[in-house]
Amino acid sequence: MPETTPEAASKNAKKANLLDQHSIKHILDESVSEIVKSRGYAEDVRMSNVRLLMGAVIIVIALFAQFYKKKFPENRDFLIACIGLYIVFNGILQLLIYTKEKNAIMFTYAPVGSFNSTGLVVSSKLPRFSDLYTLTIASADPKSVAANKPVELTKSVTQWFTKDGILVEGLFSKDVDALINEYNKEPKKSK
Repeated sequence: MPETTPEAASKNAKKANLLDQHSIKHILDESVSEIVKSRGYAEDVRMSNVRLLMGAVIIVIALFAQFYKKKFPENRDFLIACIGLYIVFNGILQLLIYTKEKNAIMFTYAPVGSFNSTGLVVSSKLPRFSDLYTLTIASADPKSVAANKPVELTKSVTQWFTKDGILVEGLFSKDVDALINEYNKEPKKSK
């Protein structure tokens, strides 16, 4: 049986620099992702794959522009075309990120065996110079009949971290689980 000593527990503890807001948000976002996956939601990585593909196309365009056989005066038209394509593809990538991803931590598929729910879009915000972390759970397909209304949780990060910067995972997990349960709750039907 593995031994659970305070030293072993401290090695597995998630620790953040309390003076670094990005570190705090990163640890909270990673924990949310783990909790959502543990609830039976499989991560949908299609959006990440599209972003990677767009990035690869942009890099290939830049490489063609850099290593084209002819030197500058002769390849002027080719360079102009590459620069134009580079700008267009970067614009498409930024538009995709701005319109589809927004503050999303993860996209999920519906749980296995579930016929009356959609996947989730889990997003978070931690505004600059603020300790209020906002976690939002919404439907991945808001136009679906099975889509529930988005739910939101806003709390101070000081409630989930010790003074040493260690995440109290039990408290945080309880809050995230409650938010998922609130999202999955059947809406009251009016008669």
